[in-house]
Amino acid sequence: MPSLLPSILASSSRAQQQPFLLLQSSLAQSCLPLIRELVRQSRSGAPGTILLVCLLHPPSALADPSDLQSEHVQVLDWTDRVPGYTTEYSDPREEVFSRVRAASARSLTVVIDSVDTLLSDIGSLSKTQQFLWELLSIVHTRSNPSRLVLHVLAPSPLIPILTQTKFSPSLSHVTAHPLALLTHIASAYLTPPPPSSPVEKFWRVFIPIAERHYESEKLVYGPGGEGSGSRDLVVEVLVRGADGSGRRRAVERVLEGWSSTAGPCELTSLESLRGLWTRKVVEESGPDPTQNLSFNLNLTPEQQQLRAQVPLPYAHEGKPAEQRNEAAQGAILYDPDSADDIDDDDPDEDLDI
Repeated sequence: MPSLLPSILASSSRAQQQPFLLLQSSLAQSCLPLIRELVRQSRSGAPGTILLVCLLHPPSALADPSDLQSEHVQVLDWTDRVPGYTTEYSDPREEVFSRVRAASARSLTVVIDSVDTLLSDIGSLSKTQQFLWELLSIVHTRSNPSRLVLHVLAPSPLIPILTQTKFSPSLSHVTAHPLALLTHIASAYLTPPPPSSPVEKFWRVFIPIAERHYESEKLVYGPGGEGSGSRDLVVEVLVRGADGSGRRRAVERVLEGWSSTAGPCELTSLESLRGLWTRKVVEESGPDPTQNLSFNLNLTPEQQQLRAQVPLPYAHEGKPAEQRNEAAQGAILYDPDSADDIDDDDPDEDLDI
């Protein structure tokens, strides 16, 4: 089956079918590399406009310097405007609406980082939901294929709202997970990723553990954890909506990999997960009764040879060697008893009738 992540990041191929992309990070693993790749491919693909709304991370964390200098990339930097701490704060919603409506008729990609910060600035969950829904409606009604990309930091109260079909029937939901999560599940629950284990069994184990974000944080930052220095990550891709033929399609969920050098790849290509695909054969032997004894039960080769030359007692009954191979003559020896005097002509003689 072809990988889903490359086609999702290539905005021109999925914008018409999937106008809504949700990128989910956590404290254990960030998906900022995916945002940088999405901006790069959007700029190098079909001519269009990219609007970066920076509320949490600076623009340099979301795109390369060459991409930020492009005329097709517009940056709305709100990272230095915090309500209650700056006097120049203004609501970013009107500015975003103004930029989207004033964008050219070409394809448009709106990236908001992050909606959690937007919720904190607005201070109302319902108003944030209404703003995002109106923004998605504007993007969806544009003549050329356009897309809304939202970055969310889990756990967040916005995730259940944004993933509902009421908000958007079609959805591409990409979640970043640390490599330590798969290693932990494979060792603690004996359930490595497919194809090493059945798909249904793996998802039954993986989904509940992945939703408990504190477990991933403990694996990464707890005792024995490697921290957040790994640039490779595991990507959970969930796609919901219709395909290009217009047919309805069920939810599709897969696990893929992201390499810092190669970008999207298969899980089997990640160097850190190579140990999950090779089964270690452990040869188990039974306990040796001759170990840890105060005396020796083993024989040397000379002792074994001498023991083999000892004749077994009563095996040949003192017969010469030439008679040992002769076939034994079988016979039945019987000594009649006094009560065995039976007359065949009178079988009832012993009854004393």
